[in-house]
Amino acid sequence: MPDFIHPSSVGDITPHWLTDVLHSSGALNAAAKVVALTPTRIGEGIGIMGQLHAVALTYEGPSEGAPASVVVKMPSAFEDNRAQGVNLGMYEAEVRFYRELAADTGAGLPVIYFSEIVSGTADFAIVMEDLSHLEMVDQSAGMSAAQAGAAVRVIANVHAAWWGKVATDALECIPTTGGPRIQMVAQMLPDLVPIFLERFADRLPEGAVEHAEWFGANALAVYNALASVTPMTLIHSDYCVENVMFGDPAADEVIIIDWQGMARGPGIYDIAYLLSGSMDPAIRRSHERELVRQYHEHLATHGVDYPAEKAWDDYRLGNTVGGLATSVFAGASLDLANERGFELIATMAARHFGAAIELDARSLV
Repeated sequence: MPDFIHPSSVGDITPHWLTDVLHSSGALNAAAKVVALTPTRIGEGIGIMGQLHAVALTYEGPSEGAPASVVVKMPSAFEDNRAQGVNLGMYEAEVRFYRELAADTGAGLPVIYFSEIVSGTADFAIVMEDLSHLEMVDQSAGMSAAQAGAAVRVIANVHAAWWGKVATDALECIPTTGGPRIQMVAQMLPDLVPIFLERFADRLPEGAVEHAEWFGANALAVYNALASVTPMTLIHSDYCVENVMFGDPAADEVIIIDWQGMARGPGIYDIAYLLSGSMDPAIRRSHERELVRQYHEHLATHGVDYPAEKAWDDYRLGNTVGGLATSVFAGASLDLANERGFELIATMAARHFGAAIELDARSLV
């Protein structure tokens, strides 16, 4: 492991630090070194819990095969956001995912050159391949039905790889959809809902204010209902389109990033979160049944026994939880960084609440 402190700002990213990282990962010849770099902030207003910089690299010495640029992920620059990342175990979860679980996940993932954390703190850094050659979809614009299909099929690979295999002592440290981390969030929601509504009520669809108040008052029951969906698998739990990078959707060329919310729970949670939050509502309405069918059939090709009717009801139930909780929690408690961040949460909230109401998800709790 390189001998250095983890960078907490772009100014801490130095040629010497990246030379050590790339040497340790085997990505750079030991006789070469990084002599200059050019960082560029990416995802402005997107990375609420962290910050990302693409770093173009200049080498001295034999650098054949070394990356022309990398992406460095660090904790948020905002103190409250960092505190939430630590309290919810999100920073530690992502580092652990890349170090211990990624190889068995069965999905497209970025090449990771470095992933380290000082346990129990926000002192972490992840250095990964630069995926700028792939397409990143603006969540406010939403993904196409073809992109949604690719994203559904690739996350189905992840779920199938871990289906029914996560209730082990070795994975006990990964939170569940009914565990202490979720219970802490559920206990906070009644106090957060009024703040969220004060900020976003005018951006929500008809019926959403009453639905938000119901959700805040019944959050623990809602989470318990979701936790009862079995069997558990490994889920991303923040599976939105801005955590997916696309090549050719027809070939399922998809890379999944940002595993800070990694959890154990029902795989359909990821599908509900993705479709309701990352598609224009009209496109979602037209394609969601077909996309849930594709998810079910893709699991079946991996030998997973999951009845189609249950998949659809679980999808409806999944819409009572993740997107609503994320919208309320982020909208009320986090510094949204800038106007882009505010608009992103407003769009997410309108879509998630709209889907929950349209699908009558509440009746399943």
